[in-house]
Amino acid sequence: MSKDGKYAAWFRTKYGQGTGIVYLKNGEISGGDGFFTYAGSYEIDQERFTATLTTKRHADGPSTVFGLDEVEVTLTGQVKGAIATCTGSAKQAPGVVFEATLIPSQDDKPAFDLKHTVLKLNPDKLPKGLDFRSRTRNPFGL
Repeated sequence: MSKDGKYAAWFRTKYGQGTGIVYLKNGEISGGDGFFTYAGSYEIDQERFTATLTTKRHADGPSTVFGLDEVEVTLTGQVKGAIATCTGSAKQAPGVVFEATLIPSQDDKPAFDLKHTVLKLNPDKLPKGLDFRSRTRNPFGL
């Protein structure tokens, strides 16, 4: 988490758990899931970090893992290698502990690009007995 980028987020409280995508860039947090957008800020001091995050509903569905639609979460955590873990709470849900793990995510790249792939035809690998060069022979017996 010491660098900007895209992260898969897994989070939970006593009310449930969820996943989302979080983007970190220049101290700002953005992201979301199927029902909520996330926004906020973060600061990193070596292996420790703090963050403030708000949620805002964008589609009908279940409430957040706090049991409320819109919350402001204050987080503290630590970075171990590329993975960050944190805990926090929302002032709108006193006594509910929030836990989260952020794991770096990369967009999958296609194995190959069809526009630039050249396929070579090897006539020796075609089925035997069919002569596609001759118009006089019908390979289907018609």
